[in-house]
Order: sequence, then C-alpha cells, then structure tokens
Amino acid sequence: MSCHSHGHSHGGHDHAGHSHSSANRKRLLLTLILAAGYMVAEVVGGLISNSLALLADAGHMFSDVASLALSVFAIWIADRPAGSQRTFGYYRAEILAALVNGATLVAVSFFIVYEAWHRFSDPPEVQGGLMMWIAVGGLIVNLFGLAVLHGGKDHNLNVRGAWLHVMSDTLGSVAAIVAGLLIQNFGWYIADPIISAVISLLVVVSAWRLLSDSVWVLMQAAPANVDVPALNAALIETPGVVDVHNLHVWTITSGMDSVSCHIVSDGSLSYEKVLQSVRDVVIERFSIDHVTIQIEPEGFQEPDTPV
Repeated sequence: MSCHSHGHSHGGHDHAGHSHSSANRKRLLLTLILAAGYMVAEVVGGLISNSLALLADAGHMFSDVASLALSVFAIWIADRPAGSQRTFGYYRAEILAALVNGATLVAVSFFIVYEAWHRFSDPPEVQGGLMMWIAVGGLIVNLFGLAVLHGGKDHNLNVRGAWLHVMSDTLGSVAAIVAGLLIQNFGWYIADPIISAVISLLVVVSAWRLLSDSVWVLMQAAPANVDVPALNAALIETPGVVDVHNLHVWTITSGMDSVSCHIVSDGSLSYEKVLQSVRDVVIERFSIDHVTIQIEPEGFQEPDTPV
C-alpha cells in the first residue's frame, strides 16, 4: 500500500517564478542592447588602434551579445507550459544556456591567450591614447550592465552566466585602460598582450565555476544548499517512520529543487499523518516544495528496479 504527495505549494513558486523570469528577461534585454551597441565601437577602435587588448575586449563583448541573446531565448523557452512528453516543461533550457555561456567564455579566453602569445616576441605599435578612451567607454557600459544584472545573478544560473560575461568584459576594459596608459606614457607595447593574457586566464577561472554548476544540475546531483545526510536523518526521526530509502534530491532549474523518497511506516500513525509530517520536514526545514513521497508498510517488498 502506498501514498503519493506532491508539494502543490509550488504553484506559488510558478507565479513567483514567472515574475522573476519577467524581471530577468528585462535585465538581459537591456544589457543585450547596450553590449551590441558598444561592441561595434570597440571593433572599429581596436582595428584603428591595432590593439589586441581592445579587440580582446570586443571579442568578449561579441560573446556577450551571443550569450545574452541565448539567455533571453532560454528564459522564453523555459516559460512555455509543460507537455505530455515533457512533464517538467522546458526549465532546463536555462541550465543549457548557462553551460553554453561558460563554454564560450573558455573558448574566447584561450583564443585571446593564443593571439597574445604570438605578439610577445614582436609586439606591434599600438595607439595607446585611442585605445584607452574607447576602453573607458566600454567600462562605463559594462559597469551599467553589471548593475542591471546584479539582482538576478545569485538565484539563476542563466543570469549568472550572462553576468560573468559582462564581468569579463569589465575586466577587459580595465586591462585595456591600463595597457593604454602604459603604452602612451612609457611606450611599453608588450603591456597589450601581457594584460590580455592575464585577464583571459582570470575569466577562465570564473567560467569554470559556471560550467561546474551547470553540469552538476544536468547530472541531477543534489544541490549544494541541501545536506542530504541531514535530510535523511530528519526523515527517520519523524514520528511513525522506521526507514527511508530511494531518497533523491536534485535541481530542475535554478531555484527549483525536488525530493522523492520511500518512507517505511511502523503503523503507529495513519498514513495521512505520517505523510503530512514528512512533507512538513522537507518543506519547512529544508525549503524544498516539490515533494514526492511513497508511504510503505513494514515488510513491503517491491520488484527490484534500478535506483
């Protein structure tokens, strides 16, 4: 005999989730417009001044435009209703977008390092003044973009991926300004490839965390904020519960965690009371509102199936 319960309080989550996705979409669209507009100026300025640092920043800006467009598209897809064959809907589209954004950051960074390596032995002349002032404009645009995206980056991997792209551009703009000052005042043309390479390596470190978190979600690993052994112990301590098995905790998308488990009841309380107590533990103590629970009597045997 078994009983199932799904945490329908997550209907409220859907309403709140729609509100968050609408706000995130507006953040991303505004940042996309800014990035696309200034990218053109940086490409032109980089070609005229012959600055790899500026072109590197423009390259990051180009990857920003692509990633921001992808992020907006992913939010639109994620808001589509679930279908009969896609019972969880399209929530994972945002995680896939975050994964692609992390991968492109790494690819662009390694390309810049490769280009910088070729300039080390014979650094070409660079117009430091022009390079510096274009980079200042880029810095202003990027700082505004960071401020716009800041509100959503801690709760959504997709927005965090976009925020990291803009942060990498901000670092690139700072690097281009520093390189421009060194070239203009001291004629140190080698500062251009050195600073480009350093910034690119810093971007790789940030992108690696985004890649790791995205893969973690796609592999259905338990979210970092949930202590699974503590959850298991809390369930066993619930009145009427003698055992817990097939406990699974995973993330569907950013901010939407799920739990499923089999609870063995000793029969001292009704299944309804045990079910309610277990749900209360999961929802109130561990803040997970998408819950699936199967209640089983002691001695219940089910066919062996893969966990």
